[in-house]
Amino acid sequence: MGLGEQAVLVRVPATSANLGPGFDTLGLALGLHDSVEARVTGSGVDIEVTGEGAADLADAREGHLIIRAMRVAFDDLDIAQPAGLALRCVNRIPHGRGLGSSAAAIVAGLLAARALAGAGTDPAEVLPLASMLEGHPDNVAPCLFGGLTIAWMAGPAGSLPAARAIRLDPHPDVHPVLFVAPAPVSTKVARGLLPPTVPHADAAANAGRAALLIAALTARPEALLDGTEDKLHQDYSAPAMPHSHELVTRLRAAGVPAVVSGAGPSVLALLAGEPGRDELILLGSIAGETGIEWHISPLAVERQGASVVPSASSAR
Repeated sequence: MGLGEQAVLVRVPATSANLGPGFDTLGLALGLHDSVEARVTGSGVDIEVTGEGAADLADAREGHLIIRAMRVAFDDLDIAQPAGLALRCVNRIPHGRGLGSSAAAIVAGLLAARALAGAGTDPAEVLPLASMLEGHPDNVAPCLFGGLTIAWMAGPAGSLPAARAIRLDPHPDVHPVLFVAPAPVSTKVARGLLPPTVPHADAAANAGRAALLIAALTARPEALLDGTEDKLHQDYSAPAMPHSHELVTRLRAAGVPAVVSGAGPSVLALLAGEPGRDELILLGSIAGETGIEWHISPLAVERQGASVVPSASSAR
């Protein structure tokens, strides 16, 4: 197996993990995408980035997460590292906002490397390595598979656990609305606020709500408000993102199923029906009560997941 000369184009979706009670397990792919064109070159690492994070990534070179993921994939495939790599990245997924930007970069790198090597890009094959690089599977799973995913770690006794996932089709009446916060929050900071233990009653309540949420997302959208109730993490991380906590509280008080997206600070509303103009105005009014400016975007559920195709610019 060798490396092809034709460039490949990878398209990866944003994702929202947890979805309220499904902490570190549930994830949803969203209709917001980064795209990456990757090619093998004669020498060096050349990266062109436009869009989100462009200024921060301008000089990343070998430190760029996509390049790092590609290097790991080539090693995993037992292929010699190429003399050079070139990337053209168009970033639309905000960084540090709880929308799976790092998972998207990892998936893009792994898929690009495998496609250049002529290896398979089946999501189930890529998931374990993607999860290992990310440190958890709840974002990389929906990024790879699309739709709604349930992800977990498992393996035979005495071996290291590997990521596994099941993909489910969200009900067509489920319509996400994203509230992107104006400033990032560190995932490490947010997770650092979580306690080592929680009351048994809260754990039991979350188990029930997580089960209800799967039913609501796939078959009974009218149960989304109850199904998105969380007692394990959102209240604990509120000090790191008080405006996010306030927005979730205000939306839920108005009957809108809303959660912190991933580790935050963005907020995701899951509506049972496509929002009309008046409903979007109402959501904007509620967001305005928090005193900061949110970027509000109705999005589709991304049902396909990450994709890879030959690049149209390969003939350059």
